[in-house]
Amino acid sequence: MRDYSESTYGENIAEVYDHWYADFDPKSVSTLAELAQGGRALELCVGTGRIALPLSQAGIEVHGIDASPAMIAKLKAKPHGDDIQVSLGNFAEIDVEGQFELIYILFNTFFALTTQEEKVRCFSNVASHLSSQGVFLIEAFIPDMSRFDNHQTVRVMAIEEKGCRLETSQVDPIQQQITQQLIHLSAEGIDTYPLKIRYAWPAELDLMARMAGLALSYRWLNWHKDALTPEAGKHISVYRHA
Repeated sequence: MRDYSESTYGENIAEVYDHWYADFDPKSVSTLAELAQGGRALELCVGTGRIALPLSQAGIEVHGIDASPAMIAKLKAKPHGDDIQVSLGNFAEIDVEGQFELIYILFNTFFALTTQEEKVRCFSNVASHLSSQGVFLIEAFIPDMSRFDNHQTVRVMAIEEKGCRLETSQVDPIQQQITQQLIHLSAEGIDTYPLKIRYAWPAELDLMARMAGLALSYRWLNWHKDALTPEAGKHISVYRHA
C-alpha cells in the first residue's frame, strides 16, 4: 500500500460505513456524557457522526476531527450534522482551539496512527487540550496474535442475502502493523477497502500517556464499566492529568 494515507480508509468506505457499522452500545453515549461533565467534548476521527450526533443530542457541545472529507460530508448531511464543528486533518495534530472536558476516540481508531511517533504526538497534543479536570478516553482492541497463521488471516465478517464481507490481514509483529483489505463480494462485483493500522498493547498506551503527563484513571471491559479480565478482547481506558 504505497499510496496509503491518513484519509484513504475514510474516503473509500464512507458510502457503506453507516450500513456496515450501524450498531453501537447506547450506554457509550451516556457514559461519554457523564465523563464530559456538561462541558465540551472532542471526538478524534469523528467519521460520520455515529456517536458524536447522539452525544450532541444529549446536551454536550461536541467538536470533531477527521482526515476524510467524504466521512465529514456524510456527517454534515445528517439531521443536526451542522451542530458538530469539524476540523479536517490528522487527529494527531489536534488543530482546534480551546480546552475540552472530554477528548475521546472509539472503535480502535487510535490505531489508525501508523507509527509510534504519531501516537506519542497525539497523546501530547491531547494533554495540551484537556481542561484541568478533563479526561481522554480510548476504546481499542487488545492484540491477539493467535488470530494469525504465518502472519496472516482471512475472516468472514458478514454473510448477507446477496453477498458477503471478508477481512484479509497480514501482520508485521516487529513494526506492530496490520495491513488489511476488507472485501465485499456480491452479484454486482467485488469492492475492496484498504486499511492499515499500528496496534499497541494497553501497557504501551499507559507509557505514552505518562510521557504526556497523563495517568490512567480507569480501565473497563465495556461501557457498563465492568472490570477488565485477562480474556477481554478490548478495553476502554480513561486518562487524566497526573
